[in-house]
Amino acid sequence: MGQDRGASRNVEFETITSEKISFGKNNFIEVARKRAVSKDGTTEFLSISRGYTLRDGSERYKSSLTIPDDEEVRSFIAEQLSSI
Repeated sequence: MGQDRGASRNVEFETITSEKISFGKNNFIEVARKRAVSKDGTTEFLSISRGYTLRDGSERYKSSLTIPDDEEVRSFIAEQLSSI
């Protein structure tokens, strides 16, 4: 039963634009605008991801937060981050 759950969705993710900042020894934070494309249509969203760089230069992601592409939500987050 659980095997078919994701099979019918077939969602592809595209990165539209992204910016990264490194911190610590081999860590980074990436802020990106992405698009989810499926047979039902497309949805744009923002993601904030934390990751690290391996010795060979490849990157791995540890965690991610997605935010809807909504002006009110973006403004709220930007305000709260600047006031902390």
